[in-house]
Amino acid sequence: MFHSNKNWLDSTRDNSDYLLGGILFSCGLIIGGVTAALYMGRETYADGKDVLEHVKSLFEASETNGPIEGSWIELQPLDTERYGQTQKVFYGGVSRLENNQVIQYEFMANAYTGEVLDVYAVK
Repeated sequence: MFHSNKNWLDSTRDNSDYLLGGILFSCGLIIGGVTAALYMGRETYADGKDVLEHVKSLFEASETNGPIEGSWIELQPLDTERYGQTQKVFYGGVSRLENNQVIQYEFMANAYTGEVLDVYAVK
């Protein structure tokens, strides 16, 4: 008959190694899944400084080309109501010389994409 040199204790240890490996692998999958879910769920905003530079470049390229005297942007996105929806936006402003007068403009940009949503002169 078939005779093995392993005793019952050795075979139990071999099975427990597989069980431990399976448990550790499962824990790794769970930790990886939770980490991925948290990473994907976080809000990422456009860089406010890049948004401001883009807006300034639009002003510099416009037909009524006057020198930019100053600019600012609120780097903390704020909630605003537009078209019945709440959106996160950056607010900012640019002032420039036009016809020997400093004209101030304000703008609103999407906080996630950096897309300019509105530009208006401050009166």
